[in-house]
Amino acid sequence: MDQTHASSPLAGAVHDLAAEVVLALRSGDHLATVCGAAGIDEENRTGIAAVRVIGADLLLPSVLYERHPHPGDVAVLDRAVREFPPKPDAPAATAWSHWHMISTLHRMASPAPGTSGAFAEPSGTFAEPDADWLEAAPWQSFTHQLSVLAPLAVPAAPSAVRRVAVTRAVDLSRGFVRAVRRRDWLQAAGAGRWLAAIGGEPATLGLERGLDFVELMGGHDPRVALHVRAARLMAEARAR
Repeated sequence: MDQTHASSPLAGAVHDLAAEVVLALRSGDHLATVCGAAGIDEENRTGIAAVRVIGADLLLPSVLYERHPHPGDVAVLDRAVREFPPKPDAPAATAWSHWHMISTLHRMASPAPGTSGAFAEPSGTFAEPDADWLEAAPWQSFTHQLSVLAPLAVPAAPSAVRRVAVTRAVDLSRGFVRAVRRRDWLQAAGAGRWLAAIGGEPATLGLERGLDFVELMGGHDPRVALHVRAARLMAEARAR
């Protein structure tokens, strides 16, 4: 694994994994294994932790191209769900990320050979977390939290987070502009992805050109490139 771009093995694994997702999104090669290309399997604990960071975006190429995911990627995502459950005092964003990983497995994946076929954890943990805290959050922190939860910004994936986002598209647009001005490219890319997924942004925002600028300035980070590419694919789908 190339570590020249990262300060730790985990950061390097996240970088490499996100880069492989971006390649799959650009090529439309939804049948290729993202984890395999990044050198990650079910026995690679650092790789499993990286999958937990990337979350359900591991299967994003299959989600956006509406194809079955690679069984190897399904198995690794399932392992990440089971290996890294949120602690009782985990932040709300962590609980939501975990819930979305399970939800995506249920929605997209068939059981891997040799597994029980049950992707959800023990009864009760699959319930959708609470999102009331988002409704009253100031627009600055709201944008920050939504950018952390950018993997939830995908088509045909209803959630309380999405429902709140739809009602606060103007606040999210303000947050997108603020993130660009602060040169926080990852937050800007995540906010832009949400806007592409839900619509409702002011026409004066110029989201398409804004995303071009975010990619130009921050595209060396594959997580930025991932969100921007996802935003473009969703915007294209909405325009058709």
